[in-house]
Amino acid sequence: MSKLAIARQVADDMSSASWIRAMFETGIKLKAELGQENVFDFSLGNPNASPPAEFYAALRECAAADDPVAHRYMNNAGFPETRAAIAAFLSEEYGLDFQTEQVLVTSGAAGGMNVTLRALLDPGDEVIVLSPFFVEYKFYIQHPAGKMVLVETDRDCLPDLAAIEAAITPKTRALIVNTPNNPSGVVYPQELCRGLGELLARHDSPQRPIYLVTDDIYKRLAYDVDKCPSPAEFYDRSIVVSSFSKDLSIPGERAGYVAVHPRIEQRDELMAALIMVNRTLGFVNAAAFMQRVVARCLNALCDKSFYKRNRDLLCAALREYGYEMPPPGGAFYVFPRSPNPDDVKFVALLQEHRILAVPGCGFGRPGHFRLSYCVDRGTIERSLPGFKAAAASLQRS
Repeated sequence: MSKLAIARQVADDMSSASWIRAMFETGIKLKAELGQENVFDFSLGNPNASPPAEFYAALRECAAADDPVAHRYMNNAGFPETRAAIAAFLSEEYGLDFQTEQVLVTSGAAGGMNVTLRALLDPGDEVIVLSPFFVEYKFYIQHPAGKMVLVETDRDCLPDLAAIEAAITPKTRALIVNTPNNPSGVVYPQELCRGLGELLARHDSPQRPIYLVTDDIYKRLAYDVDKCPSPAEFYDRSIVVSSFSKDLSIPGERAGYVAVHPRIEQRDELMAALIMVNRTLGFVNAAAFMQRVVARCLNALCDKSFYKRNRDLLCAALREYGYEMPPPGGAFYVFPRSPNPDDVKFVALLQEHRILAVPGCGFGRPGHFRLSYCVDRGTIERSLPGFKAAAASLQRS
């Protein structure tokens, strides 16, 4: 047998490639065959709310500046003024006293998550991930030879504290938490966030530190509460990973950050490691131009009422047709239970009605399917007869 032309691990990862991308590629083909307006694509979480006016104003201001220094290399942690602006923003958002030196600018939240895990994990270290989960976590953990430990959530996709506690071992190094959640849209209530922090504090020690890594990319896209709580508020050994992709609706700009809790132990050592990894993984940090732009408008927010209206329209119709789902309080996803226990077969049935969804098995939770409602309203309206017909066909069989 000839040797693989690529790394075996990468080959294995490619063979289990994301269902999200697979459905997205299917959508491209169907749209070419049937016409864009005749395919109802709910597969990809690609924000489509317009960026706020403040973003465009900052964009014009930075573009008009005649300052060659603005486009040169900067400190590996990012421009000091950008880091300071993010620290002030986070202090207001989390009620904690973040400082400039606790913030690292990254190439999106994905870059931030990779940098964080690479800085924390030795080979064989375990990272607890709650199912359903964003599928890329698996690969992020594998890169530094860590091990993902999957823990089921309850019927409403909320963390099961007893199950998390039972999964903690001497090799546990971190817990990743994502609320509002992708793929379910579920928002963790404050008391549950507090419980997560208290649970981790019971098991954390200087000899065996356990980090809470919060993927807070959707934190400002919550619809039924004034402010989405985060377990990082209740646990000192926390690292916040996020970006401006969702709340400013600029995912293609890859502007993200990592921030360590103000009271975290060995903060200087941790920040030095994060900065080192940010540089040596090749991300370095976000582009200089976009760093200057977001520093001027990071308190702005896209029109999230656009997503809320889409959610309300889609969920009301699905419930009327008999679909059940965990209450989606944020982000722009809904995660209904599949009327057919085989979620892959049900997604194939939806495809017969020109609806593209992602099976729950792609997120570690078979028996569900994910719909991303960051689409135009017409797509939802035209898709509803197909959802109704798919559910009705199973009810008759």
